[in-house]
Amino acid sequence: MKRGRPVESKIRQNVIEILYFMKKGYGYEIYKVYREIFPAVTMRSVYYHLKKGVETKEFKVAAIKSEKGNYSWGGSAEKIYYSLGPNAKPGIDKRVEKWFRKK
Repeated sequence: MKRGRPVESKIRQNVIEILYFMKKGYGYEIYKVYREIFPAVTMRSVYYHLKKGVETKEFKVAAIKSEKGNYSWGGSAEKIYYSLGPNAKPGIDKRVEKWFRKK
């Protein structure tokens, strides 16, 4: 029997399904879509799985942009855009496909 945490994750797989249809997106944008389609998850958990997915090559960093705005923490925000990596295996979840067809 294997020890430790399993490498695969249901949350990370759901994010893969979302990015398959989005092509590219930043963390909060992915989180908002996730909350509309799947059961409740914390924003921290989504960000953790995005970071972990980069390590496992399920995601890759497509771009890092600094966007100006009037945020509570200051005048700009750094957005890391993610896309699918070489190890991503989307299963084409019907719920995600249906949600993106509506939008």
